Amino acid sequence: MDQTEAISKTKEFYETNKIDAERIIFQKIPERLVHLYELLNKPEFCIQINYKECKFDVTTITKLENSVKNYAEGETPHNIIPGQMIISSNKNSKKLFEILKSNITQLIEDNCVLKIWITLLIPKIEDGNNFGVYVQNTVLKLICNSDSAAKTYLKKLSSYYDHRGKLISKVVKYPFIEDYRVAVEEFDEKQNFDVSLILREIYYFNTVLYDVIIKNFEKIKNPRSSNIDCLY
Repeated sequence: MDQTEAISKTKEFYETNKIDAERIIFQKIPERLVHLYELLNKPEFCIQINYKECKFDVTTITKLENSVKNYAEGETPHNIIPGQMIISSNKNSKKLFEILKSNITQLIEDNCVLKIWITLLIPKIEDGNNFGVYVQNTVLKLICNSDSAAKTYLKKLSSYYDHRGKLISKVVKYPFIEDYRVAVEEFDEKQNFDVSLILREIYYFNTVLYDVIIKNFEKIKNPRSSNIDCLY
C-alpha cells in the first residue's frame, strides 16, 4: 500500500467513524433508552419482585450421589437417566443475564466508536480558545468511565456460574447441611438484585451520555471555531 492509498483509507475510516458515531447518537441511543425503559418496567427487572427462589430436587441429588458412588466402584448405573444426573442452572437468572449481557456489550461497542470519534476531533494543543477541547475531554472521560463500569459488570456476570457451581458442589457433598442450600438461594437473590441495579446503571449511562453530547454537540464537533467570530 503506497502513501496515497494509505491516506485515502485513513480518510475513509474517518468518514465511516463519523457516520457511525452520529447514527449512534441520534438513532441508536434514543432507541436503546426506550428499550431499556420498557425492560425496567417489566416484573422480572423490578427489584422488589424479581427474585425467584431456586429450589433443589433432593431426589436428583440423591441419585447423583449414588451414581458417582457406583461409578467409583466400577459399576454402571443402568437406572440413571443422563438428564437426571444434571443439576440445572437457575433458569431465571440465566435468562436475565442474557438480556443484560446483550445490553452491556452493545454499550461497550458504541463507546468504542464514540471514543474514536471524539479523539479524532480533538485539535492540537495550543493557546487560545480551549473551552471546546475541555468539553471534548469531559465527554471522553464520561465515556471511558461507563466503558470501564460495563466491563466490570461483564466480569461479574461471568464469575457467577463458577461461584454458584462451587456452592452447588457443597450441597451435593453435604446434603444434610441446610446452610449450603440457603447460601445458594441467598446468592441467587443477590445476583438477581444486582442485575436490576446494573440495568438501571446502563440506562443511567446512556441517558447522561446522550444528554451531554446533544447539549454540546457543536462544541464537540468544532471545539475552537464555535467562538472564533467573537474574536474579530
